[in-house]
Amino acid sequence: MAALESASLIVARYLKANHYNESYEAFVREAGLPKDAGTTSKGDLTLETLLEEKRVFDVSVRFEKLGVDDGKGKWSSPAPSVSKPITDLPTASNVLSVRVEVVDDGDSPRPLLLVTTADRRLHVLDARTLALRNSFSAIHDSPVLSCTAFGKDRLLTSSMSGQIHLSDLKGNTLQKRKDHTKYVVRVAILPDASSPIIATAGWDSKIFIYRPKSTSDSDVEIGEPVATIELPTKPESMVFVRHPDTNHPVLLVTRTDSTFIYYYTVTEDSLRLLGKQNLAPHSNAWVAFTPSSMNLCPTDPTLLAIGTSSTPHMKLLIVRLLFPPWDASSETSSVETSTPTPSLRRSLLDDTLVTETQASQARAALLVADREDAAIVIQTSTLAPQTPYSTPAVAWRPDGTGVWVNGDDGAVRGIEAMTGKVVSVLQGHEAGSKVRCLWAGNVEGEDGTAREVMVSGGFDHRLIVWEIE
Repeated sequence: MAALESASLIVARYLKANHYNESYEAFVREAGLPKDAGTTSKGDLTLETLLEEKRVFDVSVRFEKLGVDDGKGKWSSPAPSVSKPITDLPTASNVLSVRVEVVDDGDSPRPLLLVTTADRRLHVLDARTLALRNSFSAIHDSPVLSCTAFGKDRLLTSSMSGQIHLSDLKGNTLQKRKDHTKYVVRVAILPDASSPIIATAGWDSKIFIYRPKSTSDSDVEIGEPVATIELPTKPESMVFVRHPDTNHPVLLVTRTDSTFIYYYTVTEDSLRLLGKQNLAPHSNAWVAFTPSSMNLCPTDPTLLAIGTSSTPHMKLLIVRLLFPPWDASSETSSVETSTPTPSLRRSLLDDTLVTETQASQARAALLVADREDAAIVIQTSTLAPQTPYSTPAVAWRPDGTGVWVNGDDGAVRGIEAMTGKVVSVLQGHEAGSKVRCLWAGNVEGEDGTAREVMVSGGFDHRLIVWEIE
């Protein structure tokens, strides 16, 4: 491209390239340009390249949605910004997962920081003092991908070997299940005192639903899976919610190479596909992505933050959940999800199954797409670099004013939920390294006061607790 470009040069090139000879000569003469001004060389800016760049820009802008900065719901201050690296772990290895859970350790409920690393260890730290309490190396025979509390004093872990283990706080394995044949990448628990539900998602493209039962010794038995969801591609993320009309549990699922959120009912010993919500209702090839990480807003259970697989930078979506109507007539009927029947609801608005014309179907599809588009509150670039092999992670601030996202450059970014703007960049990991996992929330101190923290773990072997200054 020439060092100096001007509108007159671009017009001259257009006229000469399209053989408007008389117009070209008159234009060059009146504009005071040299006679060869319309000659186009490789790399020169032309009217066609300008229009193409404008078209690409318009497409990208159309699929980016920012909120209005009206002063309400802004990123609250102060926010975690002071790093406290944890240096007393017994080994140095890639950090795979972090989570703070309140667990009864025998004396009283205490918040524990649960950390898993690639050397198959599960580290348990006091979330208040950050002191190491235990480090277990024999819970699994492969790296642990997730760890969460189950009940008052149990830990449920999943591993790369496809197993899930129920353990106590001393590292003793109480129960084992191996229903998956590949990595168990996600575990979701619906904590219900009378009937808890466990969902596990594996790279074998299956989701198993468990309903643990109480035993005679006041313990629980995970038991066999009561239902199975077979997916055409690998599951990416899942989370339990309650249906606003019936308060029944609903499992939200996303999977690879699909822009949908799938709503599954999880009733007693049965499940069915209730509906789905498109995160790219007016999509084309320009906006292909996978919803890789979901996190519910702690202050609004109908608001969902989603980190996508978009490259070269992660896109963040904040979406309002559009719960499909609950069909009570089929509530007690189990549907085989691998072979859907025509009676399944195929859109959020498909309340009745009637014969429709092609035109009416198109109008109904457009209505659904418009509603799904309106449910996308924020869609923005986080500027967090990632590749097709990255593992996006998102975590809400406890007051719901912002979302933390990871990146492959060693930084954690804070995104304002109201506007979608990047308002904070925390740099504590090694530059250029992958930040693998995040957790954010409040940790209650000995005096009962809660302090906001954010925890990040990376492939630089660093575990960092971020606190307010």
